[in-house]
Amino acid sequence: MSDKGLVPNTVTCNTLLSGFSQAGRHVAAEQLFMDMNANGPTPDLVTYATMLDGLCMQGCVDEALTFFQTMKKHSVKPDIVIYTVLIGGMCNSGKIKHARELFNSLSLKGLQPDARTCSIMINGLCKEGFLDEAYKLFRKLEKDGYSLSSCCYNMMIRGLLREKDMSRAVQLINEMVDRGFSADATTAELGSFSTFVSSAKLEATDSTVFLLP
Repeated sequence: MSDKGLVPNTVTCNTLLSGFSQAGRHVAAEQLFMDMNANGPTPDLVTYATMLDGLCMQGCVDEALTFFQTMKKHSVKPDIVIYTVLIGGMCNSGKIKHARELFNSLSLKGLQPDARTCSIMINGLCKEGFLDEAYKLFRKLEKDGYSLSSCCYNMMIRGLLREKDMSRAVQLINEMVDRGFSADATTAELGSFSTFVSSAKLEATDSTVFLLP
């Protein structure tokens, strides 16, 4: 662009960074980021979030945390989006303890977790078997007035079915039906639910039939 007299702005560079990250071209993304720091345009929060997300997608969580510290040294104040990316990266890398600590520290930083942050944390807790903690957070979301999405319900239901907590799984499935959502838990997991329904000889209402594989 520069050889044609065009100067890319931050939005253009962020779009390129996102493309590099999604394509797994971390070296190209890093080079572009360094060029932005050296020659402009000045990186913004979206720039940093995109870089962090790319590192986390590659499973390079330790590098992401180092980059995060560099970001703070440049006096860039992280927002909830930045922390959500880090929490997601930690959860996906099995660093649930660190993710939990970071999540619990958000209020001390003057930040309020949004629905996406909580959904990611719920999913991470469910995958690691911390069902009670995940369920408590799930209910807190509802209590705090957040509109629970079908995605959030399905994450919680998957976790409950995986741990054979059928009572709460059925409760959430019925809630989903009442709210007009549909479940997309895997066939194998719903198969467990189907077995449970059969063994318990529950009445096959319309709300349960369409959920079975």
